[in-house]
Amino acid sequence: MERLLIVEDDAGVRTTIVNFLELEGYSVDAVSSTREALDRLTKNAYPIVISDIYVDDRTGLDVLEAARLKDPGCSVILMTARGTMETVMAATRGGAFDYIAKPFDLDRMLETVKRAEASRLPQQEEEADAGDLPETEMIGSSAAMVEIYKTASLAAPTDATVLIEGETGTGKELVARMIHRHSARAAQPFVAVDCASIAPTLLESELFGSMKGAFTGADRDRTGVFEAANRGTVLLDEIGDIDAGFQLKLLRFMQEREIRPMGASRSKVVDVRVIAATNRDLQKMVDEKKFREDLWFRLNVVRIVIPPLHDRRSDIPLLARFFLNKYNARYGRDVKLAESGVKAMQEYAWPGNVRQLQHLIERLTILAPRERIDGEAIADALTAMEPREHAGDTLVEAETEQIRRVLAATGGNKSRAAQILGIERKTLYRKLERMKL
Repeated sequence: MERLLIVEDDAGVRTTIVNFLELEGYSVDAVSSTREALDRLTKNAYPIVISDIYVDDRTGLDVLEAARLKDPGCSVILMTARGTMETVMAATRGGAFDYIAKPFDLDRMLETVKRAEASRLPQQEEEADAGDLPETEMIGSSAAMVEIYKTASLAAPTDATVLIEGETGTGKELVARMIHRHSARAAQPFVAVDCASIAPTLLESELFGSMKGAFTGADRDRTGVFEAANRGTVLLDEIGDIDAGFQLKLLRFMQEREIRPMGASRSKVVDVRVIAATNRDLQKMVDEKKFREDLWFRLNVVRIVIPPLHDRRSDIPLLARFFLNKYNARYGRDVKLAESGVKAMQEYAWPGNVRQLQHLIERLTILAPRERIDGEAIADALTAMEPREHAGDTLVEAETEQIRRVLAATGGNKSRAAQILGIERKTLYRKLERMKL
């Protein structure tokens, strides 16, 4: 077996990995700093390098670059407890073999090393350097999120159709925008269409366009979404809600990449990448004959499943602090997050997922007593967001004060206020009318 290099500043983790791999028969060199790692890589070419991302003043990405500069065929395995979309994307573009989230099972490490051994090819091509990457709101270091980052980073540079599945509020559109941002189409339009909110009779003209006089009310030519997004990306959100009649027309578009606006005599070729998203189980809908199997095959080229928030509770503190920083800056506040608040959030089920968490943090940034979000504040806010049929005078007064403060913070924007309060806009209007606000 060939000699490996381990780069890890945590002595305990380093010793564990070295002992484990040596027991498996590998010869291992181990260093605790990037300076030592770069010095070793200047003198020696290693077939496999395993490095933490965050080591000291330099990172595992510097180790990655040096290792592949010395040997373009080197398989570099990166690991971290603080994985982000930016680091995974940079690692992928830099040619990393794999990216593992800490804590990991040692058997998973061994399996990755064995795959790296099996994949070593002398003519392996060096990938492009990463460059600076924009910040995103994709937050999370859990193993499930790192897998999503890896899939997205591999799919992004291609034109492959991507199907994103996940519950409402998990961040499907965010993943779609991220894929577009890191694709060759990034400078071109990204257009999201909520298929569930458009009447079936209007969806065809919305996507394909229409000519003047094509139907009642068509008083002018109208450019459809696909044509407007030419050379860019279209997100078809809630794709599972389109009716059977339009599924065939969409399939034809996916096959031919041509559109015929309603009322037009000839078709037009358009160049768009399609990303589809749904909160429904399309495979089950296919089995139940509610969704065309051939269209599902066309959409299901690269599949990304976003887990619900309660399945990645370790990401909740990161998300909460990110949103708190964002809304403190927006509203000129200095609200602090207490450990009891974090614990309360990690124990909650989050039926509305990340979107619900975001609205809760925004609400508490405005309303938190003593500018402190603790367990009690979380419990009170979650209770307040639940529907109440019978409220006494005290509760009504408290609710009125909350609505006043949220409206003041949003500059009177009722749609935004309703989101923060966790209620429908029409419900807010009814409350405002009743309260004579």
